[in-house]
Amino acid sequence: MNARTTRTFAAALSLTAALAISGCSGEAEPKMTVSGAFMPQPVNDKMAGGFLVIKNGSGTADKLTGATSSLSDDLQIHETKDQKMQQVQSMDVPANGELRLERGGSHIMFMGLKSTPKIGDKVTVELRFEKAGPVKVELDVKDRTYNAQAPSTASGHAH
Repeated sequence: MNARTTRTFAAALSLTAALAISGCSGEAEPKMTVSGAFMPQPVNDKMAGGFLVIKNGSGTADKLTGATSSLSDDLQIHETKDQKMQQVQSMDVPANGELRLERGGSHIMFMGLKSTPKIGDKVTVELRFEKAGPVKVELDVKDRTYNAQAPSTASGHAH
C-alpha cells in the first residue's frame, strides 16, 4: 500500500512536470502589440503619465504587471474608478482584446523623473506581463493637451 502510494505520487509528479514542459512549448504565449503610445509633456520632474493601447492577439488572457524606464525608477500602474486614481498591482489584458491606458482612465504613472522630457522626445518603456515576454515601446512626448484616442462617445459639440 505504501509503495503503491509512492508510485502513484511519482507518476503524478512526472505527469505534472510533463504538462508544465509541454505547456511552455506547446501553447503560444500571449502576443502583445502596442499602439498610440504617448506622454504629455511633463510640467515638472515630479511626475508624468503614459498612455497607450495594448492589444492581445492571442486566445490567452494576460495581465500587465509593471513597467520600467530609464526616466524613472518608480513606474506605477494606475486605474481611475469613480474619478479617483489608485495604484493597482496589475491590469487585465483580455484574450483577443485590448487594454486602453488613456486620459481620464487607467495609465502608467512615472514618479520622480530623472529629467523633464520635451515635446518631440521619445521615452522608452518596457512593459511587463504575467505570461507574455516584455515589450519595449517608445512614448512620443506630445503637447500637454494632446489626446491620441478619440472619445468612445460623441461629445455633442454644436457648430
